[in-house]
Amino acid sequence: MRKYFITGLLILVPLAITLWVLNIIISTMDQSLLFVPERWQPRTLVGFDIPGLGTILTILIVFLVGLLANNLIGNYIVRLWEKLLHRIPVVSSLYGSVKQVSDTLFSSSGNAFRKAVLIPYPHANSYTIAFLTGTPGGDVKNHLVGDYVSVYVPTTPNPTSGFFLMMARSQVVELDMTVDAALKYIVSMGVVAPD
Repeated sequence: MRKYFITGLLILVPLAITLWVLNIIISTMDQSLLFVPERWQPRTLVGFDIPGLGTILTILIVFLVGLLANNLIGNYIVRLWEKLLHRIPVVSSLYGSVKQVSDTLFSSSGNAFRKAVLIPYPHANSYTIAFLTGTPGGDVKNHLVGDYVSVYVPTTPNPTSGFFLMMARSQVVELDMTVDAALKYIVSMGVVAPD
């Protein structure tokens, strides 16, 4: 009896969490319908809400903005918009940081996480998986003695929060593991071991 219950849990828990996350994403995207005038909203036109319509609208908006930004006039408008944002004190630093991260994550030319690595953390006799993100630059590099690399240490079970560290390259062990396999290992709290 216990075996069947655990088997059922192992099947239903990942499915339930996946559906829950998808519901949150779709519900959030459906909020884009709030920008549509009341008389054109599905509730007014057909008498009921259509789940997922906001998701389609969001994807369409993202596509159209990308299409517009890739031509000469759109590119000029984007540059003007960014100049304006860079003149607003708090918005400037926040927008600049978010733009840099999104450019890194979504650019086709490079990967945000280049390699899965093993590092001593939080102390010398304890190890964790991290991701190589690059090398320190600018003034930071001038203050570091030796060869250093930048690593991101994700937390479990939510890898989007974590710690950014600069470590001596000699302390970093490159793993023969894909970034995806390392992420699965981290999110599963070490339960799903990489192949």
